[in-house]
Amino acid sequence: MTGITFLCKRYLHEVQTSEMYMTAQRTVKTGLVASAIVSSWTWAATLLTSTEVAYKYGVSGPIWYASGAVVQVLLFAVLAIELKRRAPNAHTFLEVVLARYGKGTHAVYLFFATVTNILVTAMLLLGGSAVVNYLTGMHTIAACFLLPVGVVVYTLFGGIKATFMSDYAHTVIIFVIIISFVFTVYGSSPQIGSIGTMYDLLVAASERTPIVDNEQGSLVTMSSLQALLFGIINICGNFGTVFLDNAYWQRAIAAHPQYAVKAYLIGGLSWFAIPFTLATTMGLAGRALDIQLTPFAISQGLVLPDVAIELLGQAGGFACLILVFMAVTSAASAELIAVSSVVTYDVYRTYIRPDAKGKEVIRFSHICVITFGILMGILAVLLNLTGISLGYLYTLMGVLISSAVFPLAMTLLWSKQSKEAAIASPILGFFCAVGTWLAVTYGMYGKFTIETSSRNFPMMAGNLVALLSPIIFTSIISLWKPDNFNFDATREIQQVDDSNQQLEAGDFLEPTKQQVVVDAAITTAEELEKMKKSSRFAKISSLVLSFVLFILWPLPMFFSRYVFSKSFFTAWVVVSIIWVFGSTIAVGIYPIYESRLTIRNVFQEIWRELRGKRIPNLPREMISEENIVVYNVEKKI
Repeated sequence: MTGITFLCKRYLHEVQTSEMYMTAQRTVKTGLVASAIVSSWTWAATLLTSTEVAYKYGVSGPIWYASGAVVQVLLFAVLAIELKRRAPNAHTFLEVVLARYGKGTHAVYLFFATVTNILVTAMLLLGGSAVVNYLTGMHTIAACFLLPVGVVVYTLFGGIKATFMSDYAHTVIIFVIIISFVFTVYGSSPQIGSIGTMYDLLVAASERTPIVDNEQGSLVTMSSLQALLFGIINICGNFGTVFLDNAYWQRAIAAHPQYAVKAYLIGGLSWFAIPFTLATTMGLAGRALDIQLTPFAISQGLVLPDVAIELLGQAGGFACLILVFMAVTSAASAELIAVSSVVTYDVYRTYIRPDAKGKEVIRFSHICVITFGILMGILAVLLNLTGISLGYLYTLMGVLISSAVFPLAMTLLWSKQSKEAAIASPILGFFCAVGTWLAVTYGMYGKFTIETSSRNFPMMAGNLVALLSPIIFTSIISLWKPDNFNFDATREIQQVDDSNQQLEAGDFLEPTKQQVVVDAAITTAEELEKMKKSSRFAKISSLVLSFVLFILWPLPMFFSRYVFSKSFFTAWVVVSIIWVFGSTIAVGIYPIYESRLTIRNVFQEIWRELRGKRIPNLPREMISEENIVVYNVEKKI
């Protein structure tokens, strides 16, 4: 990724201003943003927890994991385009909160954003280090520190553009490995080898070990109470980790307004295939092959590596290691640049040096990347020492952060939400959620331990209260004392002045002083009208897709109490396979097609340089036949 950053600078004359470092100049196209969204949302938990719930609950587990975590990304398309309309120059979502409500409210959401980034980072490294330790024998503490090292390096030099490039590469590798697992399980494996054999083995496994709260104890039914409870926990918790994680806002900020909505819809639907297909393949294979694991090993996410090794031996273990490594490092890079931008813009430029320009901003952001990279490892080590597992943290996260989701969304969507509501509702929601979680745990089990507090009913109660109670609080407070905000203040957020940076674009002979237009993101009336149409499209399409994937598809099947026949199970698996191939095309091939001209230009420049015919000292707009002749003459002299 560092090499790609060098190529962009040398042959595309990209200059690393603070705006380029943090926002990629807000020009990234659909395919690359979609692949970045898939990569950012593919945590270690996506791979490990989805296969865990498939192993525990059967075919219902992958659906409830995928549908419960895709809804947020689809609905975020609405916030993405509203951010473009109402705060076109923002660098973080917290800048919008600050511009609308002031520093008191800003501090509240800064706290929730920080907790979100800590939780996400912890889950990345907890899952990743557990799998690395299990497959290689490397000490868990060493894995916690070594996993972020490479990420820090390319993020430090390339900023968010390097993150996007790495996201694309990692996403392609993840899909290739998943497809290889699919062909192994349903094609070449001597233990399974076909969809029909998988079904027969799952039916036999259900008879040997009936699944509690599943219809007829079967693994091949959507009628699973515990899977439904997990789905509710999943959707509540993941609203917080999407809406409050600046990594997703940064992708909206970096996207060109024309492509933002399509990118989130394509990215969300493409991501769905990862937990759906991978868990339907590998999680069910664990049951079919009768692989026995302890409850603690399951909660650590070790179903996937055990199944991979059983199917492919050392090659399977290596493939699983690469799969988890790609997921951890790509999501970790997104977290690094997200935390760096929050600390830089919402702490340094808000409370310490409000007049900091481009050079100081980049220097401070570099410090943040290095510092948080170290803190990531320390945090993961501390959590490992406490015995908290990936599964526990995954179901707890909604209790801790989801109370800020609704008031934050209304900051962009509802002009009537008052400052008092924006401050009070997340705080009240947090205490109500934690209190509910503790009370239900103690009321049902008589004691509070990691084991009792991690069960589905207490977690579901806490997550639901965290997500829904702020709707009541903010509505009552805002209707009692409504605001009448017109979003002019958010539109006046300015880009950073990069005029103090001496920048060498590519390899120009003379460094050029960049002339910065601070309000560069001013949009015309025509563009505003297009964004308004995009906003309507985003609201309709995201709501329809969310309804289909979370309500219309799984719930009727849950209530029907239907146990799959062999032909129905075959169709189910075929759908998952088609979905993963479609996703591979959308985020693996389409970004290449979309950027084909830029890629061609880079290779042309490399070829010219190899033949000694490239003009290294002129910007692209100055290259002409006349200048080429002059340059070649001077070179001969």
